[in-house]
Amino acid sequence: MNNLKEVEASGKEMLTPADIAPIFEADPQSIRIQARKDPSVLGFPVIVMGSRTYIPREGFLRYCRGLFIGAAE
Repeated sequence: MNNLKEVEASGKEMLTPADIAPIFEADPQSIRIQARKDPSVLGFPVIVMGSRTYIPREGFLRYCRGLFIGAAE
Protein backbone atom coordinates (compact mmCIF):
# COMPACT_ATOMS: atom_id res chain seq x y z
CA MET A 1 0.00 0.00 0.00
CA ASN A 2 1.42 3.33 -1.00
CA ASN A 3 -1.07 5.81 0.41
CA LEU A 4 -3.82 6.26 2.94
CA LYS A 5 -6.57 5.71 0.37
CA GLU A 6 -5.24 2.20 -0.27
CA VAL A 7 -5.13 1.48 3.46
CA GLU A 8 -8.73 2.69 3.82
CA ALA A 9 -9.87 0.54 0.89
CA SER A 10 -8.05 -2.59 2.02
CA GLY A 11 -10.02 -5.33 3.68
CA LYS A 12 -7.15 -6.10 6.04
CA GLU A 13 -7.95 -5.74 9.73
CA MET A 14 -4.25 -5.80 10.62
CA LEU A 15 -1.54 -3.95 8.75
CA THR A 16 2.19 -4.57 8.78
CA PRO A 17 5.04 -2.08 8.99
CA ALA A 18 5.61 -2.69 5.27
CA ASP A 19 2.01 -1.59 4.58
CA ILE A 20 2.35 1.76 6.34
CA ALA A 21 6.01 2.64 5.75
CA PRO A 22 5.41 4.35 2.35
CA ILE A 23 2.89 6.71 3.95
CA PHE A 24 5.59 8.06 6.26
CA GLU A 25 8.45 7.57 3.78
CA ALA A 26 10.04 5.36 6.44
CA ASP A 27 11.84 2.05 6.54
CA PRO A 28 9.55 -0.80 7.72
CA GLN A 29 12.35 -2.11 9.94
CA SER A 30 12.52 1.23 11.76
CA ILE A 31 8.82 0.94 12.55
CA ARG A 32 9.33 -2.63 13.82
CA ILE A 33 12.22 -1.58 16.04
CA GLN A 34 10.29 1.35 17.49
CA ALA A 35 7.25 -0.85 18.13
CA ARG A 36 9.43 -3.13 20.27
CA LYS A 37 11.44 -0.40 21.96
CA ASP A 38 8.72 2.14 22.86
CA PRO A 39 5.42 1.75 20.98
CA SER A 40 3.85 4.80 22.64
CA VAL A 41 6.13 7.05 20.57
CA LEU A 42 4.55 5.83 17.34
CA GLY A 43 1.18 7.31 18.31
CA PHE A 44 -0.93 4.50 16.86
CA PRO A 45 -1.65 1.08 18.37
CA VAL A 46 0.71 -1.79 17.63
CA ILE A 47 0.72 -5.45 18.54
CA VAL A 48 4.05 -7.24 18.86
CA MET A 49 3.94 -11.03 18.95
CA GLY A 50 7.35 -12.65 18.84
CA SER A 51 9.05 -11.38 15.73
CA ARG A 52 5.82 -10.07 14.17
CA THR A 53 4.47 -6.55 14.35
CA TYR A 54 0.84 -5.77 13.54
CA ILE A 55 -1.00 -2.48 13.36
CA PRO A 56 -4.80 -2.44 13.74
CA ARG A 57 -6.08 -0.69 10.61
CA GLU A 58 -8.84 1.32 12.33
CA GLY A 59 -6.50 2.61 15.04
CA PHE A 60 -3.94 3.57 12.43
CA LEU A 61 -6.56 5.41 10.36
CA ARG A 62 -7.80 7.33 13.42
CA TYR A 63 -4.21 8.37 14.12
CA CYS A 64 -3.66 9.54 10.54
CA ARG A 65 -6.94 11.45 10.43
CA GLY A 66 -5.97 13.18 13.67
CA LEU A 67 -2.76 14.36 12.00
CA PHE A 68 -4.68 15.21 8.80
CA ILE A 69 -2.45 12.85 6.82
CA GLY A 70 -4.16 12.21 3.51
CA ALA A 71 -6.76 14.93 4.11
CA ALA A 72 -6.03 16.61 0.78
CA GLU A 73 -6.16 13.37 -1.20
